[in-house]
Amino acid sequence: MRVMAQVAMVMNLDKCIGCHTCSVTCKQAWTNRQGTEYVWFNNVETLPGQGYPRRWEDQERWKGGWERTRSGRLRLRAGGRLAKLGKLFANPDLPEISDYYQPWTYDYKNLTEAPAGEDLPTARPVSQLTGEPMDTVTWGPNWDDNLGGGPEHAPKDPVVERIRDKVGERIRFEFEQSFMFYLPRLCEHCLNPACVSSCPSGAMYKREEDGIVLVDQDRCRGWRMCVTGCPYKKVYFNHATGKAEKCTFCFPRIEVGMPTVCSETCVGRMRYLGVMLYDADKVAEAASVEDEHDLYPAQLECFLDPHDPQVAAAARAAGLTEEWLDAARRSPVYDLIATYQVALPLHPEYRTMPMVWYVPPLSPVVDAVAATGRDGEDAGNLFGAIDALRIPVEYLAEILTAGDAYPVEAVLRRMAAMRAYMRRINLGEERDEVIAKAVGLTGAEMEDMFRLLAIAKQEDRFVVPSAARADAEELAGSHPLPADGVDAGCPVADAAAGPGSRVLLNLSPARRTS
Repeated sequence: MRVMAQVAMVMNLDKCIGCHTCSVTCKQAWTNRQGTEYVWFNNVETLPGQGYPRRWEDQERWKGGWERTRSGRLRLRAGGRLAKLGKLFANPDLPEISDYYQPWTYDYKNLTEAPAGEDLPTARPVSQLTGEPMDTVTWGPNWDDNLGGGPEHAPKDPVVERIRDKVGERIRFEFEQSFMFYLPRLCEHCLNPACVSSCPSGAMYKREEDGIVLVDQDRCRGWRMCVTGCPYKKVYFNHATGKAEKCTFCFPRIEVGMPTVCSETCVGRMRYLGVMLYDADKVAEAASVEDEHDLYPAQLECFLDPHDPQVAAAARAAGLTEEWLDAARRSPVYDLIATYQVALPLHPEYRTMPMVWYVPPLSPVVDAVAATGRDGEDAGNLFGAIDALRIPVEYLAEILTAGDAYPVEAVLRRMAAMRAYMRRINLGEERDEVIAKAVGLTGAEMEDMFRLLAIAKQEDRFVVPSAARADAEELAGSHPLPADGVDAGCPVADAAAGPGSRVLLNLSPARRTS
């Protein structure tokens, strides 16, 4: 057992209101500069829809992630070293700017400086890349916002195309039959990152101390193989610097125990941050299981119980501090993923072992039941209505469990049971342990899950240990860090890296060591 720690995230899609505050604050913090006009480390997509970049889930087109060979080994879908060599200067598997969008501004100067005349001056759209006027704006990073379930965009969703024959008339996309929900996306900071293994120069690496995947700007040569390799298309090319860039998981904030910007500014309070302990020796085996339906449970098996004394002893032997062990025991992410098992990974069939997980949305089924005049939060009504959910379970399964509907149904039943159980308490009725037992939980666990999902305060939603402070101060020498861990003369981002901080799991041909 080789214990490693990862700072992970869970998002409760039942609470996302699609306000895009997370996207805007991330944009202002990280990509508000030349060369990154089209770059959104965090974006919120309306599903069903094409997403950003358009149809990013179509791996037959973009060749992202891993595939399993007949011998049981993993290989990059985009090909090995020879394939990369043949695509160094002309890579057909890269999204074009039209697949993202042509970033634009408006010629406001013309409004204020146009000479007097009979015509009313206008502010034409101007490309931020070329500076030339644009005839028309045809696509944007969130062009189908709130329209994803409509007949124009939804049929072009790659997931809908895959399951249309299976679910048939359940997906009609007529006004009275349409459905939609929001999906916030950022880099998954995977346990088995395909982007890292795709990088010819070894510039991309996964940090040992917290699992964050970063790009070494000094070593990056702009080959853009990482853009192809990432199946989530969350690596971008900065055309001004000629380097690759991606979500950093706000590592300067994480290193001093603060949550990411997108998490802290989330209006719906639907993001959770915490530490997951996992057995690094199991990652390769879990990522290469034969049946795609087994990928989700296989990844669950990689996670370790921080309350287990043997796991704690192995973690200490691996160099984890008591602060990190305590954070792992209090981790809301561990509770949602492993204890209550209501969070699921995004597209596990890509075999990258993603570490940003999602609680699937349940709200539409409550509304649908209430619209019939029945009690929308009665356990019996909710359990019976899940099969008739307006958002087809098969669609959620294609996104979260590689098409296996059983885990999704189990999560939705637990969410429905929690609502029914807590409703009785809020109405002053007796606790009904039968409701909790029906979904494999106790009443106490049901109440704890409710507190975490519904009313948890910030300190309960974000349990982030700081980086090794002793190592940081030692590297800083005679210039110790102040009490808040921030110092302009000695950047925490550099000082807190610690020894052996750039370690890659054995699945990569281009491994980075410290």
